[in-house]
Amino acid sequence: MEHIEIDGQHLSLEQVGKVAREKAMVDLAPAAQEKIQDSHRALQALLDRGDPIYGITTGFGNFADRPISPQQQKTLQRNLILSHATGVGEPLSEEVVRGMILIRANALAKGYSGVRPEVVQALLDLLNREVTPYVPSRGSLGASGDLAPLAHMGLVLIGEGEAYFQGALLSGNGALTKAGLAPLTLEAKEGIAITNGTSLMAALGALEVFDSQNLVQVADLAGALTLEALAGTPEAFHPYLQALRPIPGQIESAAFVLRLLEGSQAVRNKDRKRVQDAYSLRCIPQVHGAVREALAHAQEIVEIELNSASDNPLVFWDGGNPMALSGGNFHGEPLALALDYLTIAITELGNISERRLNRLLDPALNEGLLPAFLIKEGGLNSGFMLAQYTAASLCAENKVLAHPASVDNIPTSAGTEDHASMGATAALKAREVVNNLATIIAIELMAAAQAIDFRREAEPGLMLGKGTEPAYRDLREIIPFIEKDTILYPYIGKTKELVASGQLLARVKSTLGG
Repeated sequence: MEHIEIDGQHLSLEQVGKVAREKAMVDLAPAAQEKIQDSHRALQALLDRGDPIYGITTGFGNFADRPISPQQQKTLQRNLILSHATGVGEPLSEEVVRGMILIRANALAKGYSGVRPEVVQALLDLLNREVTPYVPSRGSLGASGDLAPLAHMGLVLIGEGEAYFQGALLSGNGALTKAGLAPLTLEAKEGIAITNGTSLMAALGALEVFDSQNLVQVADLAGALTLEALAGTPEAFHPYLQALRPIPGQIESAAFVLRLLEGSQAVRNKDRKRVQDAYSLRCIPQVHGAVREALAHAQEIVEIELNSASDNPLVFWDGGNPMALSGGNFHGEPLALALDYLTIAITELGNISERRLNRLLDPALNEGLLPAFLIKEGGLNSGFMLAQYTAASLCAENKVLAHPASVDNIPTSAGTEDHASMGATAALKAREVVNNLATIIAIELMAAAQAIDFRREAEPGLMLGKGTEPAYRDLREIIPFIEKDTILYPYIGKTKELVASGQLLARVKSTLGG
C-alpha cells in the first residue's frame, strides 16, 4: 500500500485524495517529530515559568479570565473535548473525516502547537488502522475553527464518542480496542490543539477542488460534443481571439476544446446563414475559463491552508526564549470566501451546461437539425424531456446554495467570539453544488451522444474529433441509443459515475496524448 509522509510543510491535494479515498498509509517525518518535541519542551518551559497561557492556564472563550491551576490542566483539556462535541445532522462521509484527520495531524506536525508527538501519532493511527470517528456534519461556525466536528474526532482519541471500524459503528473505546489502539490521556494544550483549527473546511475544500479540476475539463468535453451534435463552428475558439483577452483559464479552455475537436467532420465551416452560435456554445472559453480562474484561486488558498498552523495559541522558541502567542489563525475567512467563490463558479458551469442541453432538445433552437427531445415518435415518446427538468432543478438548487455563507455572522461565547467565517457552511454547500454539477454534465453528455446518433443516421460515417470520439464510445459502453421511452435514471447514475470518477477524462486524455 502506498505511503505518504507528513512534515507540516508539503501536504498536497493529491495526497489528501490518496489518504481520504484510497486509504494510503501515513508516516510522520523524523524531522517533524523533532520539531513537535521541541515545541512541547518550549511549552513546558513556559508552564514551569508560570506564564499565563490562554486555554491552558485559563478557561476558553468568555471564560478566558478564569484561572486554571496546574492540577486542573489535564481535566480542562478533556472537558474541552467533551463539552465541544455538540455536532448534529447526518454524519460526514468517511473520506471527509479521513481528510480532516490527516490535515489536523499535518497542522500539528508543523511543530508550533506544543503537543507531544504521541498526539500526532494517535491521529495517524486512526488513519492507518482505518478507525473513522463518527462526526456529525453540522455545528461549525468556522471560528475558532471547526470546533464541534474536531471535538467529535477528539472524542475517539480519548476513548469516547463513536467510530466506524470494519463496517460497524462502535463506541470510541470499542473501536480503538478492536484496532489494537489505546485511548490518549490529554496533557496541557492538547485538547485545544485537536479542536482549534480549520481542518474540516480544509478537507472539504481540498476534495472539492480536486473534484472540480476534473469537472471543469469534462464540461469542456461536454461542450465540445454538444457543439458537434449541433453542427456548431469552432471559430470562436481560435487562438487569435483568446490572445486579445489573455485570461489564462480562457486560453486553456479554448485550446482544450480545439484539441478535442481536432479532425471532426461534425462541426461546420463558414455558413452564410449562421456565422456564429448561441452564447452557450460560442462563449464556452469565456465562461469555462472564468470558472478555471475561480478554481485556481480556491486551489491556492486550500493548498496554503493544508500546510498552515491554525490552532491557538501557538508556541515559539526562537533564540531560546519560548513564548506563546494568541492570535486568529483558526479563523476560516480565507477558506470561506474562496469556497463561496468556487460555489458560484461551479453553479455557472451547471447553468451553461443546462442551456446547451436545452438547445439539443428544442428544434426551434437547433433549427430542426434534431428531433424534439431527441426521440423518435415524439408524442408517444417523451425522450429526454424530463432529463432536462432534472438538470434544471439541480441548477435551481445550486443557485440557492450559491448564496455566500461568508457574508453571515452570529456572535458567540457572550460576544467574545464576535465574528465567525461560516467557512464550514461554505464548504458543505460547495460539496452539494459539485455533486449536482456532475449530474448536470452527465445529462448533457447523454443527450449529446443521443444527438450524435441522429446526426450519424442522417450522415453515415460522420467522424467526431480526436477527443470527442473516445468520449462518445465510452458513453455508448454504458448507455445505449434510446429508441423509445425507457427508465433513464439508472443511465444518469452510471454516466455521473463515469464523469465524477475521472475515468472519462482520463480515457480522453490518454487518446490525446496527455
